[in-house]
Amino acid sequence: MDDLMMHKGMSINETVKRYPETIAIFEKYGLSCIGCRAALFDTIEQAAKIYGINMANLLKDLNQTVSKNR
Repeated sequence: MDDLMMHKGMSINETVKRYPETIAIFEKYGLSCIGCRAALFDTIEQAAKIYGINMANLLKDLNQTVSKNR
């Protein structure tokens, strides 16, 4: 996998800063707290667990979005 792609250990904040186009995907999955304090520290994996989101699907959509914009 490309080292610039998302992985479960990335913070939401890091992901959004590096790939702003991912905001729409987080919102699609109901993670609308992109600007909240938790986003500074929560990883993609932690957010998926907290919100009951299928992490594999979330990562797939995030990575596809970034790939389209390269």
